[in-house]
Amino acid sequence: MTETALWEYSLTDLSRAFHARELSPVAVTEAYLQRIEVLEPRLHAFTTLTADQAIRDAHAAEARLARDTSLGPLDGVPLALKDVFDTAGLRTTANSPLYAERVPEVDATVVARLRAGGMVLLGKLALYEFSLGVPELVGPFPAVRNPWNLDHVPGGSSSGSAAAVAAGLCAGSFGSDTGGSVRGPASYCGIVGFKPSAGLVSRFGVVPLAWTLDQVGPLAHSVEDVALLLQAVAGYDARDVASVRVPVPNYRAALGRSLKGLRIGAPVNFTVGHMDIHPETTRVYAEALEALRALGAIVEHCDLPEVIGLGTEIVSIIGSCETLAMLEPVMQRRPEKLGHSFVNVPLAGALYTAVDYIQALRGRTLICQALAEAMQTYDLLVLPTTSSPAPALAVEITRSGWRPTTLLRRLFNLTGQPAISVPAGFSSDGLPIGVQLAGRLFEDATVLAAAHAFIEATQWHHQRPQLGT
Repeated sequence: MTETALWEYSLTDLSRAFHARELSPVAVTEAYLQRIEVLEPRLHAFTTLTADQAIRDAHAAEARLARDTSLGPLDGVPLALKDVFDTAGLRTTANSPLYAERVPEVDATVVARLRAGGMVLLGKLALYEFSLGVPELVGPFPAVRNPWNLDHVPGGSSSGSAAAVAAGLCAGSFGSDTGGSVRGPASYCGIVGFKPSAGLVSRFGVVPLAWTLDQVGPLAHSVEDVALLLQAVAGYDARDVASVRVPVPNYRAALGRSLKGLRIGAPVNFTVGHMDIHPETTRVYAEALEALRALGAIVEHCDLPEVIGLGTEIVSIIGSCETLAMLEPVMQRRPEKLGHSFVNVPLAGALYTAVDYIQALRGRTLICQALAEAMQTYDLLVLPTTSSPAPALAVEITRSGWRPTTLLRRLFNLTGQPAISVPAGFSSDGLPIGVQLAGRLFEDATVLAAAHAFIEATQWHHQRPQLGT
């Protein structure tokens, strides 16, 4: 048996080994930095690398662990963050030339809480410009590549976050999710990506896109890793007006729950029946349903209310209008510096009227009510995360707008429900395919427990891309 490389340990295993003094945070951080040096020229996952500071932080964590004064489970764990999280004294670019030299004075709440827990920050990770559009082939930030196949995309907009975790360039990450931007990349890259309930994790200090859709979530190799990351940042924050005062349970402790008797709805007609779902995604989805049944869950095909079919148009109107409202001042300063794909969506917002926006909000309320009613019957819903495996970069750069199949993920940004993407199989070309579990609002622990049971039974999450190994 070959010895496990330091960058191959899961976040959870690193935490255990650090606290047992079996591994050194400094040695692990150095191993990640060496791997980044080798692979980053091919992946383009980072916008900013903080190697010197990471080594200093690792030494500080190692000293705390030696004194038994650990700051928590994440003490000494090397992480990297999507470059929309403000970091005091370190540039936050949102992957845009307009923000290339922007240096915040205050940490985002997520960053502050991770620092308080002792994380080692390796750097900031690439995305689609301002979390919008498609990859850009020109400009200061090259397009991120999928570590499973460099000719394919890792998804967006949290592309660097997913690629870096999958390739072993960091133990975990955080991204922002306005319409599936954590879950889609997680599916394409064969990792776990979680969008918590709206209001559970603060968005203060996160570069905004669409105010009522923006959420924040962790990405990692396992559900247990994701639970540790969520635990560190969840909780009320007065600086985010959308933050909600709710009890924060011990998410990791909830992972041992049995799925026996759990009722799961599979809206097959809504997904496979009405959307352009790739045959291999359909196959993996069907296999996932059987795996959930084998774990004791009661999995039933269900029909979602017809109003949900309007979700694509509703999210298009809300997203475009809110994006225009957020970014119009930025666009007016130096529009020639903005990427072509970025400009298209906010400009579309200018074509809608106030009446259109208000009517879309009313439609959103109807969708929320319809989903809440459906969730009275089911504890969870299970859907494909994406309509297909990761497309080739040459195909993705030609796309624009809000595609109907993205409603698979955007639906839960509209409703605010917790949703997680977990690895569920591979295409015949060796590209990962994920499935998505969604639960009732603020029942995040149930979603995590079911996802954990699924991936532990199926073991897809243990597979890693062979890039650089």
